[in-house]
Amino acid sequence: MARKLFGTDGVRGTANIHPMTAQMALAIGAAAGRYFRREKSGVHRVVIGKDTRLSGYMFENALTAGLTSTGMNVLLLGPVPTPAVGLLTPSMRADLGIMISASHNPSKDNGIKFFGPDGFKLSDEVESEIETLVDSGVDLAPSQDIGRAQRIDDGRFRYQERVKSTFPTGMRLDGMKVVIDCANGAAYRAAPEVLWELGAEVIPVGVSPDGHNINDNCGSTKPRTAAEAVVAHGAHIGICLDGDADRVMIIDETGTVADGDQIMALMAARWAEEGRLRDGTLVATVMSNLGLERFLDGKGLRLERTGVGDRYVVEAMRRSGWNLGGEQSGHIVMTDYATTGDGLMAGLQFLAEMVRTGVPASTLSKSFEPVPQLLKNVRFGAGQTPLETLKVQQRIAEAEASLKGKGRLLIRKSGTEPLIRVMAECEDAALLTQVVDGIVDEISAAV
Repeated sequence: MARKLFGTDGVRGTANIHPMTAQMALAIGAAAGRYFRREKSGVHRVVIGKDTRLSGYMFENALTAGLTSTGMNVLLLGPVPTPAVGLLTPSMRADLGIMISASHNPSKDNGIKFFGPDGFKLSDEVESEIETLVDSGVDLAPSQDIGRAQRIDDGRFRYQERVKSTFPTGMRLDGMKVVIDCANGAAYRAAPEVLWELGAEVIPVGVSPDGHNINDNCGSTKPRTAAEAVVAHGAHIGICLDGDADRVMIIDETGTVADGDQIMALMAARWAEEGRLRDGTLVATVMSNLGLERFLDGKGLRLERTGVGDRYVVEAMRRSGWNLGGEQSGHIVMTDYATTGDGLMAGLQFLAEMVRTGVPASTLSKSFEPVPQLLKNVRFGAGQTPLETLKVQQRIAEAEASLKGKGRLLIRKSGTEPLIRVMAECEDAALLTQVVDGIVDEISAAV
């Protein structure tokens, strides 16, 4: 069954426009509550975290109403990173975890992400069943069984201690000057505090959320502000998180940005040396650069590719017992430590390697030379299907023929925004531009 609500990472959209309305959040909360209470007795709990968007208050209240109406007890964490919800759901013996966030999207958007009792994101199948319950409606709990809601004041501190526990015992960041860009998002307090407690001199950026400025010219998708701060302060490194802190970009001492592929390359090589990389395998998506694959191959390691979305990376890791994966966009998943991508944890792993080796970030953040890659997005309207038009299909076929043996082409709809993403890789820069621009122009003409 085709899903109408859920994308690659929960439900997402513009606040107060379907599906991201208070009414729908209430219905989703009730459906999720009913699903996770079925055929179970005893106390039922759900933990809810959120980022710093103004609409988070509205969705927090609506979800709480829906969940308690089916007998779920709600534990409200307040603003915490997404990985904190993944951590605290099993820790607090909850049946369900929910994160209210639209990640790297602008403040007008919001989203609802779900975690199962094991702390991992729900499967497509479970999300489809929850959708069915949204459509059909659910039986409410008897009045005497309505759930309760309460605030949990120390959720952030529990998360911070877990993050610090992943840093090598006895190692300190004394003398390390670190710019941390929290995107005015969920980690605006947790990330600077963790770095300071480990001994770093912390230069905070994007730590003054006002409900509207999340990801606004800051964070992992817009790292220029942090890069300028690194250079201006003579920092050793910059760590850029996104709005819910589940992804990261690294900025070296020169202000150059390294993406998730470079971070994964460094970690995979190091873990392999230590005998920690299970089956010598790194899991990444089809978006990861061909240069990463070549780098791993040169070290006798392998790259397992999945569909786009950190959830699919994690699913592949769990199926085969692999313990390191992620996305070019900065999701770094280390299942030895966490159930989902954690930007701060990944940043600490990078810092640990700097301390261990004494090598600057500019060297550690360039493990391989990337194959030239060009990605462009085309926005489309509701009900439009430009990829199905004959002219677009013909242009794609022509592009694939011209790239055969020289590179690769990937075209997909975003699972989180109304965008068609056109990406190609090729050593021939002129051909690369020609291929991508030709397809983008054809799609644009069809919308």
